[in-house]
Amino acid sequence: MTQIAAKTRVIKGISPDSVPYDELMAAEQPVILKGLVRDWPLVNKGSPIDAAAYLKSFYQGRPVTAFIAQPEHKGRFSYTADSTQLDFESDKGLLNEYLEINIGLIEESESPTFSIGSTDVDTFLPGFRDENDLVLSHAMFENNPPLVGAWIGNRSTALAHYDMSNNIACCLVGNRRFSLFPPEQIHNLYPGPLEPTPGGQVLTMTDINTPDFERFPRLREALAAGEVADLEPGDALFYPTMWWHEVEALDGFNVMVNYWWNTTPQFMDTPQNTLHHALLSLRDRPEQEKRAWRAVFDYYVFGDAGRAAAHLPEAAQGNLAPMDELKARRLRALLLRRLNR
Repeated sequence: MTQIAAKTRVIKGISPDSVPYDELMAAEQPVILKGLVRDWPLVNKGSPIDAAAYLKSFYQGRPVTAFIAQPEHKGRFSYTADSTQLDFESDKGLLNEYLEINIGLIEESESPTFSIGSTDVDTFLPGFRDENDLVLSHAMFENNPPLVGAWIGNRSTALAHYDMSNNIACCLVGNRRFSLFPPEQIHNLYPGPLEPTPGGQVLTMTDINTPDFERFPRLREALAAGEVADLEPGDALFYPTMWWHEVEALDGFNVMVNYWWNTTPQFMDTPQNTLHHALLSLRDRPEQEKRAWRAVFDYYVFGDAGRAAAHLPEAAQGNLAPMDELKARRLRALLLRRLNR
């Protein structure tokens, strides 16, 4: 049972060609788009067997990666007891075979958990999007086409984590529950180690459904700030970049397709690299130095983007001027030279 009281806002009556993307991006809050993809053919297959057969009709035989957790983990993909390793395995194989295994396990109460995650739809299921796709006519997608991934498996829980992209998650087969937390709750979600991770982002060390408040007392604050989005087949969920989310696939056979996209130019580096560099260069300095550097970063990075260059002649602005592809290449080369000293 979820410990979170708040429910994600629901918008009904949205057609595929009238998604209010400007409103969603400006609000910076999760929202359920009720029934947005209810007319997709996969949503309307009559049974898991029919849904699996429909997916097979697009599959061309390229091996996929599956994550497998043993029954004692009860569908949770997490860490070993000492948090030095992940407590599940990965395997490469044929999607058709994994689908057959999954269908065979639907009625089993104690079975391994299979999850095929973030599988690029255009690569592994060519033609699927010709029949099952969002209308992506908004201008922000012109220079930032989404990465479209499929998530397929039985009952599972992906522990709370954040992604560095905006997301629309489309629930197609089975029911899903998202538990969502604002980015500033990171401190209260007790992130695990930076390595290893399933896909680059850290996972919470907590169990938000059966919380251990003695070990993780600040989790109470995260749960109070969180919200729950329950999705049925045909529903879609939008949530912004950097929101923490735990995802539960609740049925014996589940399929979701999600759309990840950013609105920043592709030449910009990932802030995750900046975080690692900050650990190397800043974290362990004396507190007074860290306070001074916080002021420097507020001035150059986290404040108004034009402030640091506003009083300088244009010819003298250099890397303080708006970033473009050429400046990004030069700055990246400078950093590589200095890091390799």
